[in-house]
Amino acid sequence: MIRIGRSVTISGLALAVASLALLAAPSAQAQSADMTFFVTSNGPGKGADLGGLEGADAQCQKLAQTGGAGAKTSNTRTWRAYLSTQAADGKPAVNARDRIGKGPWQNAKGVVIAKDVADLHGAANNLTKQTALSEKGEVINGRGDTPNRHDILTGSQADGTAFAAGDDKTCKNWTSSTQGAAMVGHVDRLGLRDDEPSRSWNSSHLSRGPDGGCSQADLKSTGGDGLLYCFAAN
Repeated sequence: MIRIGRSVTISGLALAVASLALLAAPSAQAQSADMTFFVTSNGPGKGADLGGLEGADAQCQKLAQTGGAGAKTSNTRTWRAYLSTQAADGKPAVNARDRIGKGPWQNAKGVVIAKDVADLHGAANNLTKQTALSEKGEVINGRGDTPNRHDILTGSQADGTAFAAGDDKTCKNWTSSTQGAAMVGHVDRLGLRDDEPSRSWNSSHLSRGPDGGCSQADLKSTGGDGLLYCFAAN
């Protein structure tokens, strides 16, 4: 026992535990500061109307800063939503794969999900339900969970490129919460069938629903919630 002054007594064991806790805290923060990939724990709440690419990127940036990602992530990372847009109104298409930097990318627990862009879009990437964690380090509900939230907005083909102009596959380039459709991927790599689209993390099926395909209710009706993949581009 260690006696301090006349009235306060602290056991050696308590001191040891407190010291270990203080030593562990910086290492935990350092690990979270290296997070360069996450799935948003929530969307803006307006279906697929994300405010365009700018609004989607802002959602990624905000959640990275508020999700306990650490000072490095909050202050120096540039976060981009993994979204493509289609050519429209005289503006060229944007490819999701060209927006997210070079990699490697790792989740909130330090697990690498892909080493570079080619690896991310290859068959051997490490993006699964267990590794595609939120900014809080939590697993996203998938098929078999209640509610199912496995549909992630991407508007992209399997190789990360944009769809040709014509049929809407980006809910009017992420500005519509009514009419349109958006391509989604399955974060848990599971679907109604055991085929390539059902297992695709970024190009599984189009959104649909009674409101026109792009509302929050429409996204929820097929197992989504307006969630995004976010990557640190630097």
